[in-house]
Amino acid sequence: AILGPPEVSITSCPNCLNVTIKLPASHFRDKGKLLSLIDIYEELDYDITLKSHDGEHKRSRQRTTEELFSTVIEELYPSRNYCVSVGVSASLNKNSVPSPWKCVTTDSEAQQVYHEAAVAGAVCVSLIIAAVLKCVHAAGFILPKFSLPQTLV
Repeated sequence: AILGPPEVSITSCPNCLNVTIKLPASHFRDKGKLLSLIDIYEELDYDITLKSHDGEHKRSRQRTTEELFSTVIEELYPSRNYCVSVGVSASLNKNSVPSPWKCVTTDSEAQQVYHEAAVAGAVCVSLIIAAVLKCVHAAGFILPKFSLPQTLV
């Protein structure tokens, strides 16, 4: 039997990728219940291959006992495109099909700083506008507390 490709999803952060992996389904049943690969093999090995413009890098093999799990690939460059493929194998079954390549660009560190600066700037501008409006209102130019004499109207 060939172990099918796992489902892979990726989210990025400034210097890392968060890879979520869902093991492929099995076709074996026990008393009408569909068995998972963990039910059959107890634990599985998975390999993550990372591809960037520097080339392909295979990360060290890891083990899992969960159907759905996440791992973080750290120490990456910000604002760079990375592609990930995951292969799953068992101690008794090395035949597997790796997942299709999924690609994402890591976040830029500057983008996060600019976002914080933009929010702080918007708050400052809002406070300045509120203060100016309060002064104009106190001076009686907006919504005056008294009406003008008939001769001035």
